[in-house]
Amino acid sequence: MNKITSKTTSTIKPKEIERKWCLVDVKNKTLGRISTVIAGLLMGKGKPVWSPHVDVGDFVIVVNAEKVRVTGKKVTDKKYYRHSGYVGNLKVETFGSLMAKSPETVIRLSVKGMLPSTKLGRAMIRKLKIYRGADHPHTAQNPVSVT
Repeated sequence: MNKITSKTTSTIKPKEIERKWCLVDVKNKTLGRISTVIAGLLMGKGKPVWSPHVDVGDFVIVVNAEKVRVTGKKVTDKKYYRHSGYVGNLKVETFGSLMAKSPETVIRLSVKGMLPSTKLGRAMIRKLKIYRGADHPHTAQNPVSVT
């Protein structure tokens, strides 16, 4: 006899998500390549329970942000724009000047551009912790080193 069986797909529920802490050292790493790794960890793309509508990603700690590098002439040619909303208030900054002021911002903007532009993406970027040097206050979470 032909028995009809129901095949269902189950998705993980927010209470069942197991998050771990990952430590990424970006010293002498290329900005774009390491940003894709960080974005994948934040989204949880490497987990078997990944689903596009649920945030299953891990917490990511980035250290040595001031030692990230870029290729080519991006230090002088790459520009970051921000606008206050008022007429004539477009601010332009080069990669080199922003790295001198705030290397955390450079990495955060790079990773943010690789995440979804939704509420889910905003929740993912909150799990990213970036530090200028090698020290971080998250040793109690026992972070696992990645790359």
